[in-house]
This record gives sequence, C-alpha cells and structure tokens, in this order.
Amino acid sequence: MKTFRVAVLPGDGIGPEVMTESLRVLKAAGKKYDIAMEFDQALIGGAAIDAKGSPLPDETLDLCRSADAVLLGSVGGPKWDNLPPKQRPELGGLLAIRKALKLYANLRPVRLYPALFDQCPVRIPSGSGVDLLTVRELSSGIYFGEPKELDESHGLDTMLYEAETVSRIAKVAFEAAARRRGTLTSVDKANVLSASILWRTVVAKMGADYPSVALNHMYVDNAAMQLILNPGGFDVVVTGNLFGDILSDESAALAGSLGMLPSASIGESVNLFEPSGGSAPDIAGKGIANPIAQILSGAMMFEYSFDRVDAARAVEAAIEAALNDGVRTGDVAGGGPSVGTRQMADAVIERLS
Repeated sequence: MKTFRVAVLPGDGIGPEVMTESLRVLKAAGKKYDIAMEFDQALIGGAAIDAKGSPLPDETLDLCRSADAVLLGSVGGPKWDNLPPKQRPELGGLLAIRKALKLYANLRPVRLYPALFDQCPVRIPSGSGVDLLTVRELSSGIYFGEPKELDESHGLDTMLYEAETVSRIAKVAFEAAARRRGTLTSVDKANVLSASILWRTVVAKMGADYPSVALNHMYVDNAAMQLILNPGGFDVVVTGNLFGDILSDESAALAGSLGMLPSASIGESVNLFEPSGGSAPDIAGKGIANPIAQILSGAMMFEYSFDRVDAARAVEAAIEAALNDGVRTGDVAGGGPSVGTRQMADAVIERLS
C-alpha cells in the first residue's frame, strides 16, 4: 500500500491550532479507509520569518516539492505588516509558494449546510440551496504581472493574461461543470480591460468543445451583486486571479463564515490545500477557531491528490452530521451554545466512526 507524504505548513495565527485538529480528523479517516499517510511539518509565513528570516525557507520549499500533497494553514498578521511587500508572509510566503509549485487553478467550493440556513447573513429564498464552485486562475493576472513599481509618487501593477493560461484554467472549469450541474459562468471585465477581452474570447471559443455545459458571461460587478441576490443561480464560476480572490471571499457570507470554506490549488505536479480564510490573530490561541475549513481542505486532498472520493465524502458527511446535531463553533452558533476548536474536531471524529 502506498504511503502518501504530506507536507504540513501550519502557518500563523489560528493556523497551528486548526491544523492540529484537522490532522486528527484526517488520521482517523485514514485509519478507517486504509489510507497510509506520513506528515512532515515545516515553517511558512510569519513563523518562518521569525525563525529563519524568510517567509518561505528553502527547506520548506524542498519538502513541498517532494511531497504528494501540501496542507497549508493561514499566514500573516499585524506583526509583519510593516515589512517590505516581498518580505511579508502573504507575498513572500503564500504567493511565492503558489508560484514555486506552479499552482494554477484554485478551487473554492461554497455550500450552505441546511443546519446553518438560519445563520447565513444573506437572505436566501426558502427552499433555495447554495452549492457553487469558484475556479480561480492562480498563476497570472495582476498579482504576478510585470512591471511592478512603487515609490512615493506612484504605484503600478500589471494585469497580464496569455491565451494559453486562460485555456488551461477554462478546461478545469468546464470539466468541473460537466461533473456537476452543467452550468459555467465566466466572470470578467471585458467592457474596459484588454486582458478580460482576451479572457472572454478564449473561454467562448472553448465552449464549443463542451456542448453539455451551458456557458454564460458576466461582468465582475454584476457577478458580485448576483452572488448575494441569487446565489442559487450559480453552479461553477471561472474567473481571473484578482476577481476570483474577491468573489470567493464574498461568497463566504453564503456559508455563514470563512471558517466553513476550504480550497484546493491544483499544480503541475503537487497540489496544495488550505482554508480560504485568514489567520485571525485576534482569536489565535484561544481555542475557539472553527477548524472545519481546514478539515474540509484535507477532505479535498483525499479527493484531488489521493483519488479517494470515498474518504472525502465520509469526512464531509461527518461534518454535516455534527452540525445537524447542533455542534457549532462560535462563528456559526448564532449566539447559541458553542464548542471550542478541539471539541468540534472530536464531534467530527466521533461521527466518522
């Protein structure tokens, strides 16, 4: 039986504590479904700056490149906000590892669990569900485009997309839509941006190769509004790096909390799995953070890196069962009874068995 090597990067803030609980759940699922895993930890982000002087030490990157999958916690915090941009945890750590591992497609599923329907801050029509997947291009766009300039008089960032890059991410999105409900919404700003005109042209052309998928195009400002007004109208959304960053975080409101949202970043050789939320330094160390996003990120690892959909669905079902039984952390408890980080993981493990 193959033993999967997993690089574990706990990160900053609540990262280490939710990672600890996530690993407990993953080990329980691995034991039940005969998935052998070996976990090796390394530093990234602010923790790595403090210990090694770099947000992405060479030994961390070497470990990730040799692994079968990478589990990442959130990075960053006020402590490191005054560093030069390329030395900060977000740019020098998170974006740097995405670039180094050649990660190009970020998958962010958003589901509103029925048990949390009343906790959703957005008014969802009765009987309407929320189950969408944002496919965000991760390797190009304004975050990576050159030139970049900053001085006292001006700041410059370049939004650059090439047709090949758009085709690669569109393929991921079309195939995801074909496996789901068959609808793909491509989000851009083609009325004013040249990069978006190219994006829309390439995606539209590819649509002919997927006759089973209904393709529609939407400007990003309208998409932001429709995500709130009619979230049930979305199945799969594909968009660029900047727009995907914003829209996928906006969609967190639909699930009730960023603590409910996992993500998978697909690369050319190794995939990376991380929660969609931040490091939440204000609650770090208090034992109250929601570990579900980190746990669900591990479930996505089972599915996308280990090809073990059975284990992934079991973890998801155990989480839903715990929520149905009223086990909630404070962010989704709506003022009612809540449990801590470890107790939430305990409830999931109990229902796994």
